[in-house]
Amino acid sequence: MVNREYLAMLSNKNVIRELSEYATARGKEIGYENVFDFSLGNPSVPAPDSYRDVSIRLLQEEEPLKLHGYNPTLGDPRVKEKVAASLSARFGLAYTPGLIFPTAGAAGAIAHAVRSVVEPGEEVMVFAPYFSEYNPYVHGAGADLRVVPMKEDDFQINFEAAEAIFSEKTAAVLINTPNNPSGAVYTEETLQKLAEVLTQKSQQYGHTIFLISDEPYREIVFDGKKQAYPAKFYPHTLTCYSFSKSISLPGERIGYVAVSPDCEQAENLVPMMGQISRGLGHNCPSSLPMLAAAYCLEETSDLSVYETNMNLLYDTFKELGFTVPRPGGTFYIMPKALEENAIAFCKKALKYDLVFVPGDGFHAPGFFRAAYCVDTEKVERSLPAIRRFVETEYPNR
Repeated sequence: MVNREYLAMLSNKNVIRELSEYATARGKEIGYENVFDFSLGNPSVPAPDSYRDVSIRLLQEEEPLKLHGYNPTLGDPRVKEKVAASLSARFGLAYTPGLIFPTAGAAGAIAHAVRSVVEPGEEVMVFAPYFSEYNPYVHGAGADLRVVPMKEDDFQINFEAAEAIFSEKTAAVLINTPNNPSGAVYTEETLQKLAEVLTQKSQQYGHTIFLISDEPYREIVFDGKKQAYPAKFYPHTLTCYSFSKSISLPGERIGYVAVSPDCEQAENLVPMMGQISRGLGHNCPSSLPMLAAAYCLEETSDLSVYETNMNLLYDTFKELGFTVPRPGGTFYIMPKALEENAIAFCKKALKYDLVFVPGDGFHAPGFFRAAYCVDTEKVERSLPAIRRFVETEYPNR
């Protein structure tokens, strides 16, 4: 008999992927340049030349058997050393190589982090809106996902609502800042308050509540600002990172977990992840792209295009009467739909070849997400279509 749980999942497909597939099919009919596809968060800028150059150098100079051979279960020591040194220099925490666990992207990082600090039957708290794939990461660990309702005005943490969600079963809190799908950037004040709440709740329940911080968009922050580093505010933090967005390497699947130096059981968590990887079939990310990324830790792709695109869309949405918090980072914007049913709203948009994602899957009903990681020229051409859509479908807005 096949596994019934995964069989049932076939009827609950990822809406984002379905919309992306629709956009591709529609593009074959009218030309993809005429489809304004804001569905999928796939970086639209190339990796820096340095990544290509170091990859070529490694292929030319490294011993092939050493370069392409199996890595140790806990990751390439050279990569771990470089990541630890970079994090220590940037954020002032005493990371060591033994606190770094290379993974297959941020997804692999979260899967390992959750399993290392959460037992089956315990709970993981998230704050809406949140990335929908957190559901299988948490449920796959045998844990329950508890969702805190969102603050619609700015998408910061709704601490008042969180009070009713905490329980003795709360083992970890999972945050994502800069945030997918909203583009919100948690402020220092938000992170400081979160640290205080986690400290107080840990004392109340008699066990540490871990913070799992999902940070693949850390480098995409607007208005000359920087994302405050959550691990600096709370010692029991597992930072999950990916090079998919910072240097545009989503297909390479390279990331890591960084265990904060003062985290409970810090010395054991990475070795535990090595054991977890046996059950996940993980066994280290690909050796060449992992090593090449480690030589580019202080670099990024040209990320400025995302801020340009954000301003174009934000200004247009505001002009047309949308309620929309201004994103502080990422390449996502999340306006409130012009009708209560965001799914219906997004279906109407398809008639104008505008592909938006309803917010229901992000635990944000009534909102929709637009991923503006597309060419600026295409964003500019989409603006008349957005105006035509709104003025035709919602003339009395």
